[in-house]
Amino acid sequence: MERVTYEDLGPLVAALQAGRTVAIPTDTVYGLACAAHDRVACEALLRSKGRASDQPTAIVAGTVAGALDAVLPDLPEEARERVRRLLPGPLTLVLPNPGRRYQWLCGSHPERIGLRVAELDARLAAAIDRVPALLLTSANAAGAPPAVAFADLDPVAPITAVALDGGTCPGGVPSTVVDLTGDEPEILREGPASLAEIRERL
Repeated sequence: MERVTYEDLGPLVAALQAGRTVAIPTDTVYGLACAAHDRVACEALLRSKGRASDQPTAIVAGTVAGALDAVLPDLPEEARERVRRLLPGPLTLVLPNPGRRYQWLCGSHPERIGLRVAELDARLAAAIDRVPALLLTSANAAGAPPAVAFADLDPVAPITAVALDGGTCPGGVPSTVVDLTGDEPEILREGPASLAEIRERL
């Protein structure tokens, strides 16, 4: 596992473009990532985590602009406005997916897709937008505590080509998952953001 810093993200981007797995810090916990458009890389990473093929996994964009312009350009306008109001932040949004994009990450519901835009260092955000989207799953073994510090990545080192040392993640708990495909937001996984906060921002 090659360690890199924010000052030199070239090896991280190169690994992603080559279909390899990397580890990155977010505003909540460390995650394992690969290029979302690379189906083979995505399936390999999900197998290594023991995730079922019908279990949906969110995609991650570096910036809101990148998410709306390059990753999910056919989002309906109402959904685009909700993305602008809620992201970036410690949220994973379940959104309509009219273009059936990234179907291999949507589980058994290709008409819906999860989107995450974390509050990242600007250099990492720009690097992700070059990919332009990642599959991101927690960087820990199944059932183990979340990886919040670089040293916590040791158990996943054998499957990680490059890891970005971002110190300790500020959040410490996984993102709130909120379903926005219905008339009202619905929390699917509790996290840093409450339903009341989400409703207020919407």
